[in-house]
Amino acid sequence: MISVIASIRVKPGCREEFLSVLKANVPTVRAESGCFDYLPTVDIDAGLAAQELDGALVTLIERWESVAALQAHLATPHMLAYRERVKELVAGVSLKVLQEA
Repeated sequence: MISVIASIRVKPGCREEFLSVLKANVPTVRAESGCFDYLPTVDIDAGLAAQELDGALVTLIERWESVAALQAHLATPHMLAYRERVKELVAGVSLKVLQEA
């Protein structure tokens, strides 16, 4: 199993619209073969000294059966359509693809 942490920076004033599009896609992604979890998250203030808060960042926490399942996910028609719908809302994306240590 692999985990993916996708950090998506949205443009100013676009977070709610972006989240609406993203959340509409979640059930379809979760139904994909090899997907164990696909969870959109945003920062909350937990009052921890080391915490970095960023209201423009949406973090997707994903769990996939394998890198092949992740790559198949990225090529699905619904993900291609999703990326097209959010491209004007997103300022940047960074990914961490992780395996258990």
